[in-house]
Amino acid sequence: MPSISNTKRVKGVSIFRPFVYGSIATPVNPDRKPPNLPPDHTHQWTVSVKGVDGADISHFIKKVQFKLHDTYANPLRTCESPPFEVSETGWGEFEIVIKIWFVPESGEKPQSCFHFLKLHPYVGDKAELELARQQRRPVLSYVYDELAFNEPTEAMYDILTSKGSARLPSRARGARGEFTEESEAMELDRLNAGIQIVREHIDKARESLVAKEKAVAELKAEREKK
Repeated sequence: MPSISNTKRVKGVSIFRPFVYGSIATPVNPDRKPPNLPPDHTHQWTVSVKGVDGADISHFIKKVQFKLHDTYANPLRTCESPPFEVSETGWGEFEIVIKIWFVPESGEKPQSCFHFLKLHPYVGDKAELELARQQRRPVLSYVYDELAFNEPTEAMYDILTSKGSARLPSRARGARGEFTEESEAMELDRLNAGIQIVREHIDKARESLVAKEKAVAELKAEREKK
């Protein structure tokens, strides 16, 4: 238990610590299936919570809980120490609830985030997508986020400022990991594709509205003639 003095809050101070959460999924090679793999499982995947570029986050995170789909045995998985990750196999995509507990000194309530498990590539032209599937390329789906500690306890303030650092994703040429030029390009493609879909919906809605206004005008004109 932290001492009473260390539970006092540091007024007017907010500390942010970056972290990464998400998943990597790899298609199973039919010719090299792992033993005991269910026949309908097509992918191996890992969902995780970690520090940026491998930075240690265990000094302020006590444990992480992953809520998988109810079809999995023991769908509530808890990691009491790093690596904070769960590996499984499956065939479907679903939302994973991630709950993060902090060390007792923090006096903080656990925080939750949500990750949609992604097994298939969706962004790109048909030829590129087909090639990615044929080559069984891993599908990365990670999110950069920051944990906010507003007016932390004195003990937590010491922990956050004396250990680790607020590292941002590395942009060094050739750097590997969750954030690479390739993954950034894929994310931009995904956003651009989403923008295009929104524009198409707007155009269709506008066309529908114009058609309805025209029909109403014609009906009104017909009534006036009578």
